[in-house]
Amino acid sequence: MKNAILILLFIFISCTNTKEQHQKIIVIQPLGDFKIEQAKSVFNKIKTINPNVILRANIPFPKNAFYQARNRYRADTIIKTIKENVGKDSVIVGLSNSDISVTKGKNKDWGVMGLGYHPGKSCVVSDFRLSKRNKEVQFYKVVLHELGHTEGLPHCPVKTCLMRDAEGKNHLDEETNFCLKCKNYLIGKGWKLNHPAT
Repeated sequence: MKNAILILLFIFISCTNTKEQHQKIIVIQPLGDFKIEQAKSVFNKIKTINPNVILRANIPFPKNAFYQARNRYRADTIIKTIKENVGKDSVIVGLSNSDISVTKGKNKDWGVMGLGYHPGKSCVVSDFRLSKRNKEVQFYKVVLHELGHTEGLPHCPVKTCLMRDAEGKNHLDEETNFCLKCKNYLIGKGWKLNHPAT
């Protein structure tokens, strides 16, 4: 009888001690004169996949990020700087209406829509290169893409996946959601992906 009670107690503890995936806190950080309505829209959409989201007040771009020759900001400098503004279990997303760039191969100043550590705790997204026709939808897709990188996702060969490599072009209207493989990876990281991405 004593052994039966111990076995039942062990089973009960085993069943209630399931490991729940801890979600990171996502910090939305508008940069420069980024529009507050646009930041609130991103904040509300992100809340559907992770309720642990914070919207901060606008801050200036890091002074050393400005590349005067092309009148834009260095994305690599931005993510390096803003990552220091969050805790260990957080990821920060810089939002920009200004153009951003990186060094890509032999090109010292390559304009991009976004950049994120892979994996890491910061990324930055710009709407400067997006279609005026559906900028809000495209912008959110880039936010999800860069957040995917911070979780460790690489670029995906599936043409309709949000993790597709832009390869210097804007394919965002062809991207509909995360592919099954990328979606399952992110669900394993605690993302709530029952909703469409757009």
